[in-house]
Amino acid sequence: MNLVRFKPMREMDLFSDRMNDIFGTTFFPRIGVKDESGIGNWTPAVDIFEKDGKTTIKAELPGVDKKDVNVDVKEGVLTLSGERSYENEVKEENFYKKERAYGRFNRSFSLPEGLDPDMINAEFKDGVLTIEIPKPKEKEPKKISVN
Repeated sequence: MNLVRFKPMREMDLFSDRMNDIFGTTFFPRIGVKDESGIGNWTPAVDIFEKDGKTTIKAELPGVDKKDVNVDVKEGVLTLSGERSYENEVKEENFYKKERAYGRFNRSFSLPEGLDPDMINAEFKDGVLTIEIPKPKEKEPKKISVN
């Protein structure tokens, strides 16, 4: 009889995946990885706040190269995507713990109506992507004279 190491978090992830496949929704959202190797999809943490008439999105992307980050706007949705490459510097048997995630990431955010996508500004510095989105100008109601 073989002994198998019990990994409760891995079992919860497998259970969550099975439930999500059955119902098509996420019951147990995970931050991080798809499997225990750390390679797969991951989700960068973001802060979203409003200041000086602009909405700002700050995304933590440590270890991601600027050339591997994409910011797109299409049909009122801003999409942040990219990839953090896995650097196999150490052999698997020499690891004590592996928590960092690698692979592709993708986050999408709805934008307010009337926003000019050309006014969006993105800056990447020290592993933090900062996206500034100016508030759209409010349209004044048009007065119509009644004859």
